[in-house]
This record gives sequence, structure tokens and C-alpha cells, in this order.
Amino acid sequence: MAKFNVPLILRGKIIDHADIEFGGRRGGSSFTSTDVRKHLDKLPLSSPSALGDLQQLKFKEIADFLQEVGTRLSFRDNAYLQEAYELSVTTSGLSPQILKGIYETLGQGFSRGVVQQTADKSIGIQYLDGWVGVKLDTGGQAWTRAFGARAVHIIAGNIPNVAAMSIARNAIIRSDMIVKTPSNDPLTAAAVARTMIDMAPDHPITKHLSVAYWKGGDNTVEEALYTPAHVDKIVAWGGLASITHILKYIQPGIDLITLDPKLSSTIIGKEAFTSDVVMREVAERAAVDIGHRNQEACHNARVVYIQTGTDKEGLQKASRFGQYLYDSIQALPPHISSPAVAPDPALAEEVNALKMSIGYYEVVGGGPAGAVIVSQLDEPVDFARILTNRVANLVPFDSLETPIRSTNAYTQTIGIYPDSLRSELRDRLALHGAQRLVSLGYAGRFANIGPHDGIEPLRRMCKWIVEEEYRPDTVALASRS
Repeated sequence: MAKFNVPLILRGKIIDHADIEFGGRRGGSSFTSTDVRKHLDKLPLSSPSALGDLQQLKFKEIADFLQEVGTRLSFRDNAYLQEAYELSVTTSGLSPQILKGIYETLGQGFSRGVVQQTADKSIGIQYLDGWVGVKLDTGGQAWTRAFGARAVHIIAGNIPNVAAMSIARNAIIRSDMIVKTPSNDPLTAAAVARTMIDMAPDHPITKHLSVAYWKGGDNTVEEALYTPAHVDKIVAWGGLASITHILKYIQPGIDLITLDPKLSSTIIGKEAFTSDVVMREVAERAAVDIGHRNQEACHNARVVYIQTGTDKEGLQKASRFGQYLYDSIQALPPHISSPAVAPDPALAEEVNALKMSIGYYEVVGGGPAGAVIVSQLDEPVDFARILTNRVANLVPFDSLETPIRSTNAYTQTIGIYPDSLRSELRDRLALHGAQRLVSLGYAGRFANIGPHDGIEPLRRMCKWIVEEEYRPDTVALASRS
């Protein structure tokens, strides 16, 4: 088995010492890494003023730089990406075919068009490039600018895109970035950074990117790093335990931006069940939202609400649709979806138990290939939160109030059919907590602009500064009014 070493990338320099050995996620390959504790004095930015070189860059220069980076992130030609892929095959929950497809398209997020749209629609390029003025109705003038910050990004490793997207976003907003990589994907961020170093080691974007692996909860590293003297923003992808741990470091001067795990679902209206032809078409679309990247991402549907009704005829339709859905999941191409690489034993036990129950659930399929659980009541299974490995739960319903009431603050994406139903429900679903509504079958496609998980993370990652000017001849001093 190949041996992997995870280097420390320190502002354009590569420190490739194999100081410590770590175990891989899911029982995958172990890897060695540079001991970050030996370099803590150099990890944070020396001074906030050192961000000045980034702030002087115009957006066009940043877009040109990222475009070239994206070109060099060709999986066929980039040895760093190939190494990251090889390690991910042993640590990820995704199949080799799915992972390869992701790595082959990783550079697309750095293209000039994507970068320009992201900057313009999520922040406003004029606010990144300079001070934007406005004349105040009360007299005087004000100018606003979006500045970069000193940031630590604690990224997720379920999908390699997270590493690439985080680095591209950080470059757009001109921030100093320290990436804390996850054990199930410790090399993708380093691969992007090393590509930048090969291309332009002295470029401000390269010199304001550090990538490190340390075991989460290492107090020696985190107590030294997570302080307002070194960090303005912490961007954390993580569950309750990791976020609770980070919270102990939060104090005035540090802004915590959380992108925590979410659950996604589907609402399919009665229009889908008018004929077998329509049912099969809708099942194919729903299968993509469930099976895409093996249901490893937050946007994947897990519970699918279907307006078949709960009477005898409705449950028969639900059963038939369940078979169509299962067949459609099995037919997904291998670069999109595959049988489970690492089946969840707890989930398998729950599914097998349902097969023994009589009258409450019908189970289509099972095992590594996935399953469709058809509820016989208008309620999801009590283990809906752990559905993965292409296991979905169909919940028949009579009234749209059922899926609306099921929506809460943990709900990220809801795929909806037909599109007219999406427009009808969007205000109610938003009030209940839904964060993204999308046409059925397209949950895996993202606009990459504006909100994410109910917030605007790029705007939050910036420091928004205002300058104001008042003149006594137009705005009276308080002492004279």
C-alpha cells in the first residue's frame, strides 16, 4: 500500500517532514504529516498590516490568477491532484469512479466566469476593488469597502470540492487563509496550494495561503491560533461536537461562521402520479437527488414526501413508485453513484429490522446497493437523520401541510416537483427553515452565488468598513442643534 505524507504549506513554502503518523478515516490508509506544533510561530499572519499586498490587487488580477490555477488543475497532468485522489480512494465514502469525476472537474470552480459571477453577485466587485460612496439623506457622505480578514477554515472532507471552493472564495475576498484539512481528505487543499506555488510562489494569493493538518481538538495548536491577536474569522464545517469545541475559543474579535451538516428532502406533488409514464420520469429525477455522490452530501435527498394519498389506492401508487425509484437509483452511471463503499452498520441494522415489520413499512432492495423504504403512514422513519448509502424513505401524504411541517432549521435543500408547486410553497417553506428550493433532479447543481445554508458566507467572511464625512456647514454639530 502506498505511503502518503501530508505536507505543511506555509505561505508559499512547503515543509514536507514526516513527523507524526495519523490513521485514515473509515479504516483507510494511515498517513504521516509535518508536526504543526513546531511551526506555530510562523502559522499566523505576522501583522494585520501584512494583508496590504492582497488589498492592493484589483479583481481582474485575482480573476486572471485563478483562471490560470484552474487550467493547471488538470487531473491528467497534475501529480498533486493524482496523489490526493489516491489517498481519498482509501479514506472517502465515495467510489473511485465518483472521486475521479470530481477531481477531473475540480478546476472549473476557478474559471474566470465562475469567479466573476461569484464576486459580483455575492459581494459586489466594486466593494472589493475600492470604497463605494453614497450621499446620505441626512447630510454628509459615507463610503463602504469589503476588506479581507485573517481566517482559519476548518473544512469538511466528504466531497473534495469543499477544499477547492474554499480556496477560490478566499482569494476572491482577499483574505489570509489557514486551511485545517480533514482526515478523510488531507491532501486536496495541499494539492491546490502546491499548484499555486509551482505557478507563482511570490504572488500575494499564494503567500496568504497556508494548509495544515492537525488532529481536531489539539489544544496546543488551537489555543495558540484561535485568538483575536491572530484570527478575525473562523469558518467551520462541522457537526455539533466540533462546533461546540470551537465555541470555547470564541470571544470578542473572532467571528465564527458555521456551515454545519444539514438534511435535505423532496416534495413530489400529485401531478407526478397521473400515469406510469410520468411516475417513471419523476422517479428518474428523484433518483439523481438521492444517489448523486452516494448520498454523502448535505444536498442529497433522504426523505421524499409523495402526494399519493394514504388510502389503499394511494399506498399502492407509493409502492409502485418505490420500485421505480429503486430501479432508477440502480441505473445511475458509476461516475455519479455506486453501491456503498463503506456501508453503515447501524443503518443496515435498522433497514433489516423494518423488513421484519408487518404493515408499517415496505422495503425495496437493501444491502450495499441501497434501498427505498416506503412508509405506510404519513411519517418518516425514526432514523431518517442517518439515511445514507442510497437509502431513501418515501412518505405518502394527503395534505401539503405534512411536508411543510416537517421542514425546520436543519433543512438545507428541498427538490420539488412540479415547478409550479415550488412557487406555491416557497414562502411557507422558507418561514419553517428551508434554505434552498430547487427543481427536482437538480439538487446537485449549485448557483454558487448568494446564500449558502441560509446565510451569505462570502459577505460574512469580509470585514465591512465604513467611512463617514460630515461638514458643519451642511450638518450641524450636536452642540449647536
